[in-house]
Amino acid sequence: MEFWQWATPDLLTNTTRGILAEYIVATDLGVDGILRNDWEPYDLTSENGIKIEVKTSAYIQTWHQTKFSKIIYSIKPATKYNPTTNMFDRNPQRHSDYYIFCLLNHKNQETINPLDLDQWTFYILSTRTLDKELPNQKTITLGSLLKLNPIECKYGQINKVLNEQENAT
Repeated sequence: MEFWQWATPDLLTNTTRGILAEYIVATDLGVDGILRNDWEPYDLTSENGIKIEVKTSAYIQTWHQTKFSKIIYSIKPATKYNPTTNMFDRNPQRHSDYYIFCLLNHKNQETINPLDLDQWTFYILSTRTLDKELPNQKTITLGSLLKLNPIECKYGQINKVLNEQENAT
């Protein structure tokens, strides 16, 4: 057995699904050759320098369910770690330029497959919008997110949509 099989056998678990979503977005952006850094105050940087926070949610979980999970994402402002001083900044804020909300949008326990990119839907929203509309909010439901008019896209469109959004501002 390989380390990866041992450490992350279930791609539906929340923590593993989150890392998988980051990787999926990184591949769409063409920055999957850059190793993941847990200490950055955001998840990814595009080739154009756009800082991105990736969040994920799913209707189906790895555990037994009697109903679908409610789609909720964390948008909590956070403190930034400074590895030079080994300290965190005092003022929590959102450090990215954009959020990409990844929804594993499949509702059949028997056929759910996080590696099937057609089962994912992505919503892109500027951090400015979150800061303006929900400055201190810690979570957002899918319904509330949709009211903020994010750009919805599928895998293969994320980089294009993100660059279009950035160029429009």
